[in-house]
Amino acid sequence: MLKKSGYILLPFSILYGGIIRLRNQLFDKKFFRSASFDLPVICIGNLSVGGTGKSPMVEYLIEILRENYHVATLSRGYKRKTKGFFIANENTQTSDIGDEPMQFYRKFSDITVAVDEDRVMGIPKILNDRPATEIIILDDAFQHRQVTAGLNILLTEYHNLYSKDFMLPAGDLRDVKQSSERADIIIVTKCDPDLDENERQKIIIELNPKPSQKLFFTAIEYNTPYHLFNKEKFNLDKETEVLLVSGIANPKTLENEIESKVRFYKTLRFKDHHIFDTIDLKKIKDEFLGLKSTKKIILTTEKDATRLLAFENGLKDLPIFILPMAHRFLFEDKNYFKKNILEFVSSTKN
Repeated sequence: MLKKSGYILLPFSILYGGIIRLRNQLFDKKFFRSASFDLPVICIGNLSVGGTGKSPMVEYLIEILRENYHVATLSRGYKRKTKGFFIANENTQTSDIGDEPMQFYRKFSDITVAVDEDRVMGIPKILNDRPATEIIILDDAFQHRQVTAGLNILLTEYHNLYSKDFMLPAGDLRDVKQSSERADIIIVTKCDPDLDENERQKIIIELNPKPSQKLFFTAIEYNTPYHLFNKEKFNLDKETEVLLVSGIANPKTLENEIESKVRFYKTLRFKDHHIFDTIDLKKIKDEFLGLKSTKKIILTTEKDATRLLAFENGLKDLPIFILPMAHRFLFEDKNYFKKNILEFVSSTKN
């Protein structure tokens, strides 16, 4: 999708695309080395910047695998204050590992959640510190080719397919469209829940996957909100007014969901991975108090919640709730997707 003023930026996009193509060719021709590891490594990523649902897909894989395998996730740890390798523990703060890894750890404390800017070094460190590890999931690593994953899962958003997008800065692509050929599985995310077969076929033709690539479609599924601190649940209804606090790449799907469920909502939008401060906290409180209804709440995402936890003293008296989300596979493909994942793990371990 071409951004506003995109035509002016196209020369820069062409230059950036040329650099990325050259880099990929150097990897393809083995001038740049890519490390492989003797255990199942699954890579989740996209070609664009943010907003395709990578974190919920990592969580979906964890749910599939954690019952039978020792699972580890490895992320870069975007905007954390630490450097190098770090494994989450009961004393870890969001600032130590970043918001998305903290989200994984809060939901799945029984798995290994690690961060390292250098994934080639991070994987051996996980295996050294947690030798029982059987599977590693690389979060947001499709474009980082220093590691050769055994299974590459590429996400693309229904309303902004990579096939119709442009390279940065004119568009949202950070990798060239041809890189999609490296994916084993392509998932079109954030689809209309009522997507029909005719539209599905149009997208298949548009993306034109290779015969070896498997293509899936998912919609976002929102569950019951729960309180940031005491986990109490809250059902949204047409009598509720909501202040939505959102610091994610693309909140439009979230806003549409809330609009369909409540009487009125207002959004406080922050940049993706925004680090909240006391000024933001005051703004949140003021905006919330400005809502007229007696039945009103603050609603935020799971990712934003990890960054708001630091303000428990200032927020604990407010009705602030988290709206959890997950992927729902369309066209009855849930079991087929799970079968593909388990078969990959089984074949790699053997």
